[in-house]
Amino acid sequence: QVQLVESGAGLVQAGGSLRLSCAASGSTFSINFMGWYRQAPGKQRELVAKISRVGSTNYADSVKGRFTISRDNAKNTVYLQMNSLKPEDTAVYYCNAVSWALTNYWGQGTQVTVSS
Repeated sequence: QVQLVESGAGLVQAGGSLRLSCAASGSTFSINFMGWYRQAPGKQRELVAKISRVGSTNYADSVKGRFTISRDNAKNTVYLQMNSLKPEDTAVYYCNAVSWALTNYWGQGTQVTVSS
């Protein structure tokens, strides 16, 4: 089993920045991908960005050039640096980890609010 704990969310004005962190514990050796999803009110959960154990990344088109995902394997932590935030980035952000056996683990979610 893997446990994920998120931190770093909050309220920011449009154009501002936030950094999310997610620390994994438990069977961390089993994790391949780590990433972030988000869910806005009335919308489906969507991928924001993900990163493999060796550092390959994928981003949603809506965040390319503004968000950067990174990972510290020694600390079992993934980060999401969010710059040039827009009101449409407002959502609950969920940390995700995927094991080599394709088991998904989720954090509890953390609220990001961008005011206009």
